[in-house]
Amino acid sequence: MSYDDVEIEDMEWNEKLQAFTYPCPCGDLFQITKKELRLGEEIARCPSCSLYITVIYNTEDFADSNRKNKNIEPPKRQPVAVT
Repeated sequence: MSYDDVEIEDMEWNEKLQAFTYPCPCGDLFQITKKELRLGEEIARCPSCSLYITVIYNTEDFADSNRKNKNIEPPKRQPVAVT
């Protein structure tokens, strides 16, 4: 059972860790990376204790751009007259 459910908007981006973080009661930080979010992970773990939180976020916000645009047709080419 997770310690808490936390919205991604309530977490902070930590440039040094390259992860979204949220304070843990032990004094450290719960952490989850953008890569983990792209893979559909929703658990942010604390590296110092056994606690973890469930991160609530829209998976489409972190989907690979290739996956996101998979159903979009490429732009149609316009015919060009050569003289």
